[in-house]
Amino acid sequence: MEFAVAAMSHAPTFGRVDPGGTIFAEIVDAIERVRKFVTEFDPEVIVSFGPDHFNGVLYEMMPPFAIGAQAEGVGDWGTRRGPLPVDSATARALHAGVLVRGIDVPRSERLKVDHGMLQTIEFIFGSDLPRPFVPVFVNCVGRPLGPMQRMRLFGEAVGATAATLDKRVLFTASGGLSHDPPIADFETAPPPVRERITHADVTPEQVAEREAMIMAAATKQATGEGGFKQVNEAWDREILRVLASGDLAQADGWTNEWVTDNGGSGGQEIRSWLAAFAALSAGSRAAGGGYATVEENYWASGPWGAGFGVVTAKGTGK
Repeated sequence: MEFAVAAMSHAPTFGRVDPGGTIFAEIVDAIERVRKFVTEFDPEVIVSFGPDHFNGVLYEMMPPFAIGAQAEGVGDWGTRRGPLPVDSATARALHAGVLVRGIDVPRSERLKVDHGMLQTIEFIFGSDLPRPFVPVFVNCVGRPLGPMQRMRLFGEAVGATAATLDKRVLFTASGGLSHDPPIADFETAPPPVRERITHADVTPEQVAEREAMIMAAATKQATGEGGFKQVNEAWDREILRVLASGDLAQADGWTNEWVTDNGGSGGQEIRSWLAAFAALSAGSRAAGGGYATVEENYWASGPWGAGFGVVTAKGTGK
């Protein structure tokens, strides 16, 4: 058994808003190196952790996380719309194993997935998605949010279960780092917005409307308008330090207030990174070792108002 992680930020504005300087070209080069890393690792199982942005999983039923045994893309920001190639048998096995390990996790036979997961998967494998994968939804926007410790324990349960498969397993993570997009708050939202973030059948027209809102906010952010929090490089690098350290229990002290105050409304997406690294950690321990970073890249983009990370890591099992 072998384990690896490929984690990267996603950006709806990727290719639409210039992040400044040579950042875009450098990110494209880093993604190409991730592709090479994944090709050389040659995973037999791919488990993808990622958030949703009130496009696929809404308040009609908002779990803290969920494993998809069948899934479809909502098609936002140019990502795939329609049925996705899901490794259903492995997804159901992982679901059963996580339950046995004491973590209550729902299983979806029709998980709806937006760019929060698919952009990274498509960056790595291409838009035709030639490899089946297991999509794992991580709630990062539907408050109230649970503690980070629970996210770590969930990831560890996924990794420990994956170790029983005795295969090469790649965990991918998408989201973060610091960024502050407009996110609806159910408690303060007007009735039409409440309905939009509650009803499970989001139409293409609603997706387009949200994309237009995000682009308008991104344009203001790029020119320093709108009152959004700016990228927090020091905070981003602290998150990356903890993930690389192997001592993920440090994340148990990350309160939700601390994350949002420092990382912005989108900073909660570090949950998917934490889950993936916790899975890597547990799987690697089962293989008799730990894990080490292969490559870490980070950019702080003022025009994007976001920190963008691209990280690969691999288990060091004996």
